[in-house]
Amino acid sequence: MANPYYGSGPLRSREGLTARSSTGTDEIQLRIDPMHDDLDEQITGLHSKIRQLKGVAQEIDSEAKFQNDFISQLQMTLIKVQAGVKNNIRRMDKKIFKQGSNHVVHVILFVLFCFLVVYLLSKFSRR
Repeated sequence: MANPYYGSGPLRSREGLTARSSTGTDEIQLRIDPMHDDLDEQITGLHSKIRQLKGVAQEIDSEAKFQNDFISQLQMTLIKVQAGVKNNIRRMDKKIFKQGSNHVVHVILFVLFCFLVVYLLSKFSRR
């Protein structure tokens, strides 16, 4: 039975192990390819890559913590600024209301003066 994933040989694997059935017996012979003898070197290489990845992960973690702290500080600053703006708006509203009432009185007096002038002009122009 041929394994369609690893080639045409029976029980062929990617690791270089091959099984050959002998004619007439139930024995299986295994042969290890010499190019895979350096498994220890590959394992050592993988360990170094894992250490590098661990270092990168720790750097990412420390950067994420730093950015999280920075964002928290920005949020606190924004809350303080928002409170300051609200207080300033309240103060301005009070000042505008106090000054606005005088302004409204001036506008009303001006309008009354204009009506008086128009009334007097229309009354004297009829004569």
